[in-house]
Amino acid sequence: MSFRFEAAIPDSTLARAITEFVRDSETELLFNHSSRVYQFGAIAGIRRSLTFDRELLYAGAMFHDLGLMPDHSSATERFEVDGANAARDFLKAHKVPEADITTVWTAIALHTTPGIPVHMHPVVALVTAGVEMDVLGLTYGQYSDAEREAVVSAYPRTPDFKEDIIQAFYDGIRHKPDTTFGNVKADVIADKDPSFRRSNFCSVIRASRWPGGAHESGCGCGQHA
Repeated sequence: MSFRFEAAIPDSTLARAITEFVRDSETELLFNHSSRVYQFGAIAGIRRSLTFDRELLYAGAMFHDLGLMPDHSSATERFEVDGANAARDFLKAHKVPEADITTVWTAIALHTTPGIPVHMHPVVALVTAGVEMDVLGLTYGQYSDAEREAVVSAYPRTPDFKEDIIQAFYDGIRHKPDTTFGNVKADVIADKDPSFRRSNFCSVIRASRWPGGAHESGCGCGQHA
């Protein structure tokens, strides 16, 4: 690839194990997306002169969407937490230090929470940076044509990737729409399911059992009992 060596996938036993595990666990769409997330995140880290562990960044990037897959999806947790938990279990099995596991867990758990990861540990910040580039294109102009072309050549985007990734998000979370409360994935459910009733933060406050104001039972938020 034409970009600097620091952005390459680490040549290590752990990284090879991650590649094999995720390739066997995800669709080609998500595997290639996650690989691009690592590449774009690493390039961003180099450009920002951040010091980061490439193995940990690779783990965070590659596991960040694993919670969308049925074999790694719980009934009630956010998909981000499912992916983070899967990464934690995998890294523990490979004797990675607990502090590093916590960093990777946090990076995955927060990757759909705008405005927070950028202020955190470089691995946390860069997983989100890679996602924001590959899915949203927020920093598209900050990468050269050569960088973008090299990454996409190695890990291709499908011809209709924008719609394909939205569909993949929906397929991975459609069985637990309540977990999208307060999260960008609520937009995915609303886009695909016209009957979806989005939970409302203000309704949750007003419907709580605390005294003061009208108790709006039946608001459908699922956040009180």
